[in-house]
Amino acid sequence: MFEQTVDIERLEHLVNLFGSFDENIKRLEKQYNVQILSHGSCVKVRGDVIAVNKACRAIGCLITMLSRGEQITAQGIDTVVSMVEDGDEDKISSITDADCICITSKGRPVKPKTLGQRKYIDAIKEHTVTIGVGPAGTGKTYLAVALAVQAFRNKQVNRIVLTRPAVEAGESLGFLPGDLQQKVDPYLRPLYDALFDMLGAENFQRCQERGDIEVAPLAYMRGRTLDDSFIILDEAQNTTGEQMKMFLTRLGFNSKAVVTGDVTQIDLPSGKKSGLIEAVRVLKGIDDIATVQLTAKDVVRHRLIQEIIKAYERAANK
Repeated sequence: MFEQTVDIERLEHLVNLFGSFDENIKRLEKQYNVQILSHGSCVKVRGDVIAVNKACRAIGCLITMLSRGEQITAQGIDTVVSMVEDGDEDKISSITDADCICITSKGRPVKPKTLGQRKYIDAIKEHTVTIGVGPAGTGKTYLAVALAVQAFRNKQVNRIVLTRPAVEAGESLGFLPGDLQQKVDPYLRPLYDALFDMLGAENFQRCQERGDIEVAPLAYMRGRTLDDSFIILDEAQNTTGEQMKMFLTRLGFNSKAVVTGDVTQIDLPSGKKSGLIEAVRVLKGIDDIATVQLTAKDVVRHRLIQEIIKAYERAANK
C-alpha cells in the first residue's frame, strides 16, 4: 500500500478540510477509494499509487480554496475532483480569485463555481452577444441575470429585458385562465425566480412598475429596438430560426444580449429546426459574438443532476 503526506500550515484549514463529522474527507475517500488520516499538521493518504496521487492533488486544491476564504461544500469537492481528472487543478485560482458578480437580496455573493462558468461570465463581460449552451443546472440563466443586475446597478444599462418563447414542454396546457399577462407568466416563472433572488420581491416590483425591468414572451420583441439594455433570451432551443433572427436584430446601441439554451431539451413541433442550433452555426466566427459550451461538469444543482445528464448522454450515444 502506497502512502503520501500533505503538509497543512494552518490548523483551521485542517479542521475545515475534514469538515463536520469528517464529511469532506469521507467524500474524498469514497471518490478515490483511499484512506485519509490526520497526523499532526499534515494528512496521510494511503491506497493505490494513482488514487493517492489524485487524492493529494485534490486536497491541495481544497487547501487553496480555504486559503482564499472559500468554504468547502459537497459541490465544491465534486468540482475539484472533476478538475483533477482533467488535469486542470492548476486553474483552481481562476475560480477562487473570481470577482463577486453581485450580492443577492439575502446577502449571498454570486460567483462562478466551475471553470466553465468562469469562461461563460468572462465571455458575457467581453462580448456584445454571448450564446451559452449547456444542460440544466449549469447556471446559464442565473449567472446571466446576475450580470444584468450588476450592469443595471452600476448604471451601465438603463433597463433589463428578459424573454423566452412560450412553448409548452411536451404537453398541451389548453386554454389558460386570466388576462394575457397571467396566461404567459407560467412560462416566465424561472426568470422571475432569478430576479426575486437577486433583487427581492419588493425591489423587483418597483423596478418592473417603473419599466426598468421587463419580463415578456418572445413574441413581444418584434418590431422593437432595445437601446441601453441588457437583454436575455432564455430557453432559446425552443425558438425557430425566424424567431432567433428577429430577437438578435432587436439589439440597439450600448446594449448587451445573452442567449441561453439546452439543445437536448427541444420542445418544438416535429419538423421544426431549433433557432439556437442554427445560430451557433451561422454566427460562428463573427467578431464580438461568443459561444460558450457548458457541460455536465458545470452543473451546480443536486449531484444527481450530473449523473442523470451523463446517463442520457450515454443512452443517446448508443
